Amino acid sequence: MQAVALFKSYFGGAFDEDAIRNNFVLIYELLDEIMDFGYPQNLSPEILKLYITQEGVRSPFSSKPTDKPVPNATLQVTGAVGWRREGLVYKKNEVFLDIVESVNLLMSSKGNVLRCDVTGKVLMKCFLSGMPDLKLGLNDKIGLEKESQLKSRPAKSGKTIELDDVTFHQCVNLTRFNSEKTVSFVPPDGEFELMKYRITEGVNLPFRVLPTIKELGRTRMEVNVKVKSVFGAKMFALGVVIKIPVPKQTAKTSFQVTSGRAKYNAAIDCIVWKIRKFPGQTEPTMSAEVELISTMAEKKSWTRPPIQMEFQVPMFTASGLRVRFLKVWEKSGYNTVEWVRYITKAGSYEIRC
Repeated sequence: MQAVALFKSYFGGAFDEDAIRNNFVLIYELLDEIMDFGYPQNLSPEILKLYITQEGVRSPFSSKPTDKPVPNATLQVTGAVGWRREGLVYKKNEVFLDIVESVNLLMSSKGNVLRCDVTGKVLMKCFLSGMPDLKLGLNDKIGLEKESQLKSRPAKSGKTIELDDVTFHQCVNLTRFNSEKTVSFVPPDGEFELMKYRITEGVNLPFRVLPTIKELGRTRMEVNVKVKSVFGAKMFALGVVIKIPVPKQTAKTSFQVTSGRAKYNAAIDCIVWKIRKFPGQTEPTMSAEVELISTMAEKKSWTRPPIQMEFQVPMFTASGLRVRFLKVWEKSGYNTVEWVRYITKAGSYEIRC
């Protein structure tokens, strides 16, 4: 959308087949200017018009361009920091960094992982004075190997992970990332998304679910579900919800749980088991007896939908990603306070039963 807005600013507000056909040379010039290592960098029309002064062929129906003053034009062109303004001052200089992950799982009834991946985001809030340079170090395999090569010494032992499908905010210095594999950047002021990534190998599953469903004739069922939290004993999950499917012709349910509360929800044909605070290294269970209405129309066997889970686990990452360091440098030499937080949420977390 930013690229479209840029083209419209050059083409007088129009961006259609005629505008593309009439301005293809200018489009090539703009793409060559805004792309760096295959990623779009500066998409600000105000900045680009300082050194690409050519105007596009305008449609007679397009709106007239408006001339806006560009503050600190020299800094914007030479420093290429169009996402941050000068002169910011804070009494307390702070950086908040959140690693937020969603873990997706499809597991068989026997406990075999059929599909699993993690999608993650690195979110930041920066309240920093001046024009600071930040450097973020993660325990990713490529970054650690590159660091050890540059320092001419072997990498330290410890868990490393391989990040897939990494995308960065435009503030990240991609030249340095490609050469040194370090995430270096001049941050925007306030809140922004620094990077996104995906993990497909070595996923740390926060929960294991072991379901047992016995169909006793056509009018009764026994359901037993054990949920084991695999993360550390000093940690806990919040807002855990386990949805256990039952047949549509369910007439009555009775159940016992060792933790939390369970309730039958006829609207979604599920027993909904909720645990507000779920400690690590525990194995609560739910046992239920289900009575069914016997109908002549219900002759075919019940196709069992998967069990679904919802949860949030603070200070835990399913990928194993960790912040090794976060360095802040600014010419005035002020001190900063850095805060780092981790959280893993359920994406599509399903267990066949």
